[in-house]
Amino acid sequence: MGSPLVLLDVDGVLNPFERPHRGYKRHHCSPNGMPFKLWLNPGHGRSLLELTESSGAELAWASYWCDNANTWIAPRIGLPELPFVPIPHFPGIEEGRTLGAWKARHVAAWTEGRPFVWFEDEPDATECIAGEPDVAEHLLVEIDPMTGLTDEHLAAAATWLRALAR
Repeated sequence: MGSPLVLLDVDGVLNPFERPHRGYKRHHCSPNGMPFKLWLNPGHGRSLLELTESSGAELAWASYWCDNANTWIAPRIGLPELPFVPIPHFPGIEEGRTLGAWKARHVAAWTEGRPFVWFEDEPDATECIAGEPDVAEHLLVEIDPMTGLTDEHLAAAATWLRALAR
């Protein structure tokens, strides 16, 4: 078993869907050549780095942004370039998959048996990741996509990671 992972989604987690509260800044970007507006809190980077440093965990992206998160998100919140789960574009509802199930499949495979915390806003992700074969011990921190990542979410992850280390 390797060191634990802390996996980050972007939209709905670091970029809330409602206009966020104090501390967030508006950014314009163009991943894949498409204009996009983001609300990001520069304090999240520092908090996430503190979480991983205090727990010996490794931080990685688990988002459809994939490596684009390193270009458009990481520098704006003070994170270094991070590894990322290669999540391909969602194939569509017609194949009977939900977004949570699609992402969970790729996350479970990428973690290769390492324990992980996953900050995710897909409503069915908890059920889907638990149903993946051979998935490691994990905590899915369910984020309300309207408000995004909070100190309470970070505290829950820190508590779980401390217990894991015992």
